Amino acid sequence: MKVRLARYAGFCMGVRRAMELVLAQAHQSGAKVYTYGPLIHNPQVLELLAGKGIQVLKEMPPPGSVAGGTVIIRAHGVPPEDKARLKQAGFDSIVEGTCPRVIRVQAIIGRAAKKGADVVIVGDASHPEVVGLLGHARGRGQVVSRPGQVAGLPELKNVVAVAQTTQTGENFAAVVEALQQRFGPVEVHETICEATHRRQDEVRSLASEVDGIVVVGGRASGNTRRLAEVAGESGRPVFSVETEEE
Repeated sequence: MKVRLARYAGFCMGVRRAMELVLAQAHQSGAKVYTYGPLIHNPQVLELLAGKGIQVLKEMPPPGSVAGGTVIIRAHGVPPEDKARLKQAGFDSIVEGTCPRVIRVQAIIGRAAKKGADVVIVGDASHPEVVGLLGHARGRGQVVSRPGQVAGLPELKNVVAVAQTTQTGENFAAVVEALQQRFGPVEVHETICEATHRRQDEVRSLASEVDGIVVVGGRASGNTRRLAEVAGESGRPVFSVETEEE
């Protein structure tokens, strides 16, 4: 059997950067190191980090309850108020691990909300990245995951549309079209990460040349799920796996 490895397989820049930050803190600091929520959606990587003594904060600690240590903001980002509450908890250091491309989307949303625009985020409402993005909208944000949900939005004015960085271009375009049909002119910011575009495009290209596709990654990962969805559109058999044993 011949196996072809996708050229862009592996961590994207944002995840790689967050991993490097966490590992550097663990190696250089004698203090405890935490990540606020799972650093990425990959159980095997989280197990590796746990083996190095890096702990995951599953809940926000109460004010003054932490005796020092370092906490890393994960690649997905967090709402602004969460950073303030982490400072109040008592950590000595808060390290920004948010992907720079996610920070860009946060900035777009913040500027739009400051001007009084209504922001529509195209993404998965429960995903940590989207939760963080919504926190920058100053109460003027809405989340939709597909075109059919646009009809359920309240009346909006001066609509600005952005995408969760791991969305597919096709779904984002379809939602934008539905927004334009309902609200008229929409200020569109195509914020899907270039790495996401490259991986999805490569899967489409490979699908025409192979008999089946194996997508390796955490099942809770939006990136992994969408790659499997894109692969499935080809009609080829698609297998999602997390480990070598699978």
